[in-house]
Amino acid sequence: MRLVVPFLLLASVFPNAAPAASMPGQVEPAATATPIDRQAAATALIRKWAPQMIDSGVESLDEWRAELTSLVADADPGHLDHALRADVYAAMLNALHGRILSDDEAMTRVAERAEALGLTAAQMKAFGDTDKDLIYVPLNACRIIDTRLAGGAIAANTIRNFDVTAVSNYSFQGGDASNCGGAGAAGSFAAAVLRMTVVTPAAAGYITAFPLGGTQPLTATLNHEAGVIDAATTIVRLDQSAATNELSVYTFAQTHLVVDIVGYFQNPGVPTLECVNSGDTVDSVAAGATRNTVAPACPASYTQTATNCESSTWQMPFVYFADGTCSAQNNSSGTAQLRASRTCCRPKFN
Repeated sequence: MRLVVPFLLLASVFPNAAPAASMPGQVEPAATATPIDRQAAATALIRKWAPQMIDSGVESLDEWRAELTSLVADADPGHLDHALRADVYAAMLNALHGRILSDDEAMTRVAERAEALGLTAAQMKAFGDTDKDLIYVPLNACRIIDTRLAGGAIAANTIRNFDVTAVSNYSFQGGDASNCGGAGAAGSFAAAVLRMTVVTPAAAGYITAFPLGGTQPLTATLNHEAGVIDAATTIVRLDQSAATNELSVYTFAQTHLVVDIVGYFQNPGVPTLECVNSGDTVDSVAAGATRNTVAPACPASYTQTATNCESSTWQMPFVYFADGTCSAQNNSSGTAQLRASRTCCRPKFN
């Protein structure tokens, strides 16, 4: 199970360090058979762990992305392969720093450090917690804001608020005349991946995007020169109150602003189980004979939760049923059928 833990806790448990070959429990990295595309690897890790970084309150996602990209660029191929396969952030981060830990080992160390710091179980959230974990939904780039078409340039040293969620048509703020591939119909989601472009700003300066009603961060979303067209892609937390708008943008210099949405992070909702039957294996068992009937395997991504056994006669009692296997002896005077199946389930977030 992937756990969501505070970013500062991870930093305190696993600070930047040189490789430690004698580290207890360390496993040598597996050799990679083919060269790794480091740019693609960095992108994969950023997409995988950005929701946790948003949740943990990291001060600057841009700095985090830059640091992670730098670590990927310098990592040993075997360590990088381990980082890509890790399902625990601490294990991934250690691998990029040259220390190989299994997911279980990493979480044990995080738990030990959490106990030392006095953190409670409520502060260590599990994957699927509706108030802490997020699910990423990618989109084809779609325009949601263009001040050249609606609203006019944003004045210097001011904040303008914009609507991102629960929108059927973004044209009222210069965007596309649609809900942008379902973004506007997805409810009040927690954060958006936005491509923000300044168009011919009046002077050198910067813009900062942040949640409506939140404190303006000290860091800039995009720095720019005068008279240019410049852009940056950023992940912005959104306000999830009942307010109409969710996004605020501050600009140091007067500028037009164009914003495209390329994805969003939504709360997973109440987790449920989605279950299917694996299908049946049916064997004929002769009178007086015994049989072990093995059910078909569960589909990919599903986990077995039950073994189901069925006999065609009361005279064939089961002596064993577990792990998809049904064992029975036919005590009747004729041939009987022994049927085995598995109930297979996976989590589903509504």
